[in-house]
Amino acid sequence: MADSASDGAPPRSVDVDRAAGVTLEWEDGETTRLDLEPLRQRCPCAECRTRREGGREVWPLPSSPRPLRIVDAEMVGGWGLGITWNDGHRTGIYSWELLRRL
Repeated sequence: MADSASDGAPPRSVDVDRAAGVTLEWEDGETTRLDLEPLRQRCPCAECRTRREGGREVWPLPSSPRPLRIVDAEMVGGWGLGITWNDGHRTGIYSWELLRRL
């Protein structure tokens, strides 16, 4: 039987606090709490991944609004969470597997 922590299974619940972060409760009883800045810095989109791989900052940039906030968050199919940030960034889809690892 596959382990839900590694197979990308969705969480039992997702709580998005636009000013603080995201809390996920998993079927096995574990809870993952992710603060805004580390979550934004780990955006999985191609642009952010390229910036990280090149040793460049993902957030904050000189033009980044402060404080960082989530504008919107929505489930993307059955496999992840899409987040729109107040800096206008919205292309990263955080898979359940990634969120569990973070």
